[in-house]
Amino acid sequence: MDKLLIKGGNRLHGEITISGAKNAALPILCASLLAETPLNLSSVAALKDIDTTIKLLGMMGVKIDRNADKVSLDASEVASFEATYEMVKTMRASILVLGPLLARFGNARVSLPGGCAIGSRPVDLHIKGLQAMGAAIHIAHGYIQASTLHLPNRRLQGARYYMDMVTVTGTENLMMAASLAQGTTVLENAAKEPEVVDLANCLIKMGAKISGAGTDVITIEGVERLRGADHNIVCDRIEAGTYMVAAAMTGGEVKLLNVQAHLLDAVIEKLREAGAIVTVGTDSITVKAEGKLKAVNIRTAPHPAFPTDMQAQFMALNTVASGVAKVTETIFENRFMHVQEMQRLGADIGIDGNTALVKGVEFLDGATVMATDLRASASLVLAGLVARGETLIERIYHLDRGYEHLEAKLNALGANVQRVS
Repeated sequence: MDKLLIKGGNRLHGEITISGAKNAALPILCASLLAETPLNLSSVAALKDIDTTIKLLGMMGVKIDRNADKVSLDASEVASFEATYEMVKTMRASILVLGPLLARFGNARVSLPGGCAIGSRPVDLHIKGLQAMGAAIHIAHGYIQASTLHLPNRRLQGARYYMDMVTVTGTENLMMAASLAQGTTVLENAAKEPEVVDLANCLIKMGAKISGAGTDVITIEGVERLRGADHNIVCDRIEAGTYMVAAAMTGGEVKLLNVQAHLLDAVIEKLREAGAIVTVGTDSITVKAEGKLKAVNIRTAPHPAFPTDMQAQFMALNTVASGVAKVTETIFENRFMHVQEMQRLGADIGIDGNTALVKGVEFLDGATVMATDLRASASLVLAGLVARGETLIERIYHLDRGYEHLEAKLNALGANVQRVS
């Protein structure tokens, strides 16, 4: 199993290009199931989760042509409506095939999902939303079995549905399903994330009638059929944020290309509060830092507030910053698993419920640590970049799920990162 060996102490300098967002690409890949003609995507990152989704769609009968960051998906001859446990257990986003399969084919059998062990992310909101649209659903032997064969014209029916909690994948699943429903669907308390907006923009190109994406009320007027389209995946704001923190922590200067700064307002604000200089261009962001950073308090919340996917990275920043900071996690109940590993590097962190108290130390020391989930892995890389000596990170398959060519990009900026077996 691969590991990352990091020799710390190098300042990062230079330019890198940010990849397309994994969390936008996954639902958009699944949206290909809605179309009768090919969907052509660009800026599709080379990531494990994307590989898994493409393999899953291929098993269903979607014809796939992949060349570098471009993927063409033809779902005109889908033969299987099942997502097996073997495919779904490694990636929760596989649940995103449920809505499209049910909307277009009237039938779906999808395994209950797995994925990162960062907390409870129930799929009951997906199921209740589809039931509100008339779907017959029952769960047996670990599978969600869904059908619309009893409905008029075998089509989902438009409905008004209020989600008890904000859910990104739930919003995406129901928005895709509603695109082919009969009548109008209104999703209330919808997720506002940029990746939801990107999916909506792609669906609109495919012929869907959607308004309100990016707000907490999304209205979808169902159409009879959707066609393929050409779509460029939005930039990965979490990848961008991770490299921005890396630049600040190492006291370097890094320019990020192919990035929209308005997607990162909360991250930029906190970096500036920490003492970094952040300069925004048309499609670029430059981060520069000199001297010791200041500790910053973090509280995660749904977009447009501070993203939970950047919590671990700022925890790493605070470990070597001047002062004391509170990091409060409100989204997932089990997302402090990186704390124990950071403590192995010499970090001073205490946990009280969903809040971590981080006291900055003069320096971290390299050690062997274990990645526990995707963003925790990234935080350990950041810590390793500034730690004295060598840091060995085990179980980095988590990183490969969400960061394209991580060590190559870091080494291009002057880091010393090596993948070892």
